[in-house]
Amino acid sequence: MMKKLILLLSITWFLLGFITAQDKPAESSLELIEEKAFEIFEMKEGDTTYVMKKYYLCIYKSGENKSQGEEELSKLQNAHMAHLSNLAEDDQACIAGPFHEDGDMRGIIIMSVYSKEEAIELINKDPMVKAGRLSFEIHPFWAAKGSKLF
Repeated sequence: MMKKLILLLSITWFLLGFITAQDKPAESSLELIEEKAFEIFEMKEGDTTYVMKKYYLCIYKSGENKSQGEEELSKLQNAHMAHLSNLAEDDQACIAGPFHEDGDMRGIIIMSVYSKEEAIELINKDPMVKAGRLSFEIHPFWAAKGSKLF
């Protein structure tokens, strides 16, 4: 009976820790950069401390306006790529790319900006979004600073 109670308490403790870790961190702080602040917090796992930072995942989706001709669409695509390049050069886009399949979701950008409002403002400047060819949704998420794709 005692072993079952200890096991039950251990499982409950583990699950409570897991559920709590899924919520917004209670002890977030701000990293000041040029009078603006990125939202960050430290997370300890064993003897390792991770500095977690809030990023914004933008999912490009098909827009309502598909009336552009081939020439206009080519110009829009070039302007779209220039916009993404500018975001990358300004360290506001960490990675961007199209999805492999041809569905409603068209591609992603992971953005390193100060707020969701700033991410929305920057994506609304995309020529494909302005033309209605693409729409988007944005989701904030946490990742360890310096995370890399392999």
